[in-house]
Amino acid sequence: MAATRLQSFVPATVAVIGAGAVGSYYGAKLARAGLDVTLVARPAHVAAIERDGLCVLENGAEWRATLRASTDSKAASRADLVLVTVKTPDTAAACSPLAGSLSPDARIVSLQNGVDNAERIAAVLRNPVYAAVVYVGVQMAGPGRVRHTGRGDLVIGVPRALAARGDTEADLSGIAAMFEKAGISCPRNPDIESALWTKLALNCAFNAVSALGDSPYGRMAESAPVRSVMETVVREAVRVAHAAGVAIDADALVAATWKLAASMPRQYSSTAQDMQRGKATEIDALNGYVAERGAALGVDAPVNRTLHALVKLREAGRASGRQDGKGSETE
Repeated sequence: MAATRLQSFVPATVAVIGAGAVGSYYGAKLARAGLDVTLVARPAHVAAIERDGLCVLENGAEWRATLRASTDSKAASRADLVLVTVKTPDTAAACSPLAGSLSPDARIVSLQNGVDNAERIAAVLRNPVYAAVVYVGVQMAGPGRVRHTGRGDLVIGVPRALAARGDTEADLSGIAAMFEKAGISCPRNPDIESALWTKLALNCAFNAVSALGDSPYGRMAESAPVRSVMETVVREAVRVAHAAGVAIDADALVAATWKLAASMPRQYSSTAQDMQRGKATEIDALNGYVAERGAALGVDAPVNRTLHALVKLREAGRASGRQDGKGSETE
């Protein structure tokens, strides 16, 4: 698509694909700011939203957002802007149904963990695709209910491989302005790869450890042995990023790890939440990705590899228990 637009992109209709805790929270904030929002989510969540609206528990109070909800990805086809919040392994399957119905003028933003989801989306959709790094603590508090536990800011940019797809400056200006109007800090970053790898390293530090230790971030950071493990995970990820041509500072990232723990002491990682609900995790796109990418680049990441293996082992055990009729859990 040629970069010919003279004005910023101004979305009026927004769809969120894979609206769990993260997607529902941002969708609710945008709806409260006056946008026409549709959430694509699981049946129980959709039914609760259709009946009562979406309830957000935040700052000791609760508020409700009025928005649309559907179980069908094609409900996103009328949107000016599509926010993708599914887990990394589900990206292609969630976006493919839009290939024949999404307007060519629509833009897409990945609000996902991992570093290559925008490229995964671009492989199945021809629209301009951008990437956002998400810093928010949210949890599902039941169907139709989301609990906010910390932060809520985004960083947005265009991956280098996708820069030619749209009018980058106009698009990013409009999308960032939309989020800012909804009270969501959303600075633009010309080096989004660095921001994505920074978030990946932070996720690697927290996600598996929180899941395996069944602990919130504050408790993790209070333990000296756990802090040592987390710091090693971060430094391994930084070495892999450097080998991939992405410049991030290891010492600054370690400091950011403890700052994040202090800002969200009650937060359990998304991997821990998945474990608690008996759902599949996206650990392959986190510690598993660092270990795999490092191996391909000749950089060993043994602690990331170990954490990945342990989470996969626990997942396999839970799956086996469910098949045997043992150890099952309900949401």
